[in-house]
Amino acid sequence: MNTKTLKSKINGQSLANFSTEDIGEDHLYTGLQTPMKADAFKLSDDEKKQRIAILFEEIMDVMGLDLTDDSLKGTPKRVAKMYIDEIFSGLNPKNKPQIALFDNKYQYHQMLVEKSITFYSNCEHHFVPIIGKAHVAYISSGKVIGLSKLNRIVQYYAKRPQVQERLTNQIAQELKAVLNTEDVAVIIDAKHLCVSSRGIKDNTSATVTTYYGGQFNTPEKIAELHNYINN
Repeated sequence: MNTKTLKSKINGQSLANFSTEDIGEDHLYTGLQTPMKADAFKLSDDEKKQRIAILFEEIMDVMGLDLTDDSLKGTPKRVAKMYIDEIFSGLNPKNKPQIALFDNKYQYHQMLVEKSITFYSNCEHHFVPIIGKAHVAYISSGKVIGLSKLNRIVQYYAKRPQVQERLTNQIAQELKAVLNTEDVAVIIDAKHLCVSSRGIKDNTSATVTTYYGGQFNTPEKIAELHNYINN
């Protein structure tokens, strides 16, 4: 069932009749784009940090924490700075990495694989970490990209509230657009703390998602890619 169908019905019934528990929140997402308000950037980063600090202080107060304690009194501002400047910095387009391409002067026309790119993201359903590795590959259509830029693209899309399926596709679509080729592959292997630290509390499982485009979408290329990654 595709996302559009899932949004409209489950077993022939409207989603309005179901709670998030009925739907299965861990695998419900609404599309390729990260859901954002139209006025998401009306406030400056400094204004956002000020408001988040106030609101997070209220959350801590409701939980009964003593905000006069030396260890806690700076926490609201630290959390606000962390949210805007670090772990959710990928929400702001101004932080999108600037990509320069180079001519493929080496005439290398096989797959290039950048494997085991470590990333930290956050589950958009519970705001707890997703920790994993991304493997990305492409076949040049005439241009090549600096290796560090592949890492930066992964980090940019990871640094926002995410669903792993969306993260995989966002990285793939960005690589296709930048490199002007369909010959792109993305594999993500990640552990979700919303599974391991709460709910079912399964600390051994991991989630794998893939995108195979163009020449990569054949059994031979998939096998070759996995051979490179596993070795």
